[in-house]
Amino acid sequence: MHISWLGQTCVRLQTKNQDEEVVVLIDAYKPDSGEFPRSFTPQMALYSHGLDGAATTSQDPFIISTFGECEVKGVMCYSLPVEGGQIFKINAENLNVVHLGKITKKIDDATIEKLGTPDVLIIGVGDSKEYLSPEDASELITTIEPRIVIPMGYQCDTDPKVGTLNDFIKKSGLKPEMTDKKLILKKKDLPSGETKLMVLEKNY
Repeated sequence: MHISWLGQTCVRLQTKNQDEEVVVLIDAYKPDSGEFPRSFTPQMALYSHGLDGAATTSQDPFIISTFGECEVKGVMCYSLPVEGGQIFKINAENLNVVHLGKITKKIDDATIEKLGTPDVLIIGVGDSKEYLSPEDASELITTIEPRIVIPMGYQCDTDPKVGTLNDFIKKSGLKPEMTDKKLILKKKDLPSGETKLMVLEKNY
């Protein structure tokens, strides 16, 4: 599985099922400023807070903008309701990937239980009334206990007014294991026994 961050809460997952590539695009909303793709060609497009402001997609992807579940080409997606929108659990290549959308408050225990044990937790950390505060994000990570954490929603050219990645790192106490534009991940490569922080640079 390849995981890329495109700014704000926009993440691209590229996975394979029986040699067929499946691209899952999450939260592709057009920003007010900065560099961002004009269009996308995913097989599945997920939106955590409706379709207003969504970027252009082609090739007629399967779209999820409300809560429910679906399977596309062997990739299973669960959309769970939270205050103000949805969060997503995606199962592919024997990996459980959780994307927490644009939440600004910690989620309740019942919802956390539905997430299971994430192999990868993608979580907004930029505060500024747009995302979780670094403190709340850190507490939620401790509660959920994922094997890998990928922060999103921190300061970049398309989101210049939110908090920085360093603000979150200081509060979390986690040391970045890598900083790159793409994470290439297989089940066998997952860490065991502790949570690892993987930092993705904006990949556009």
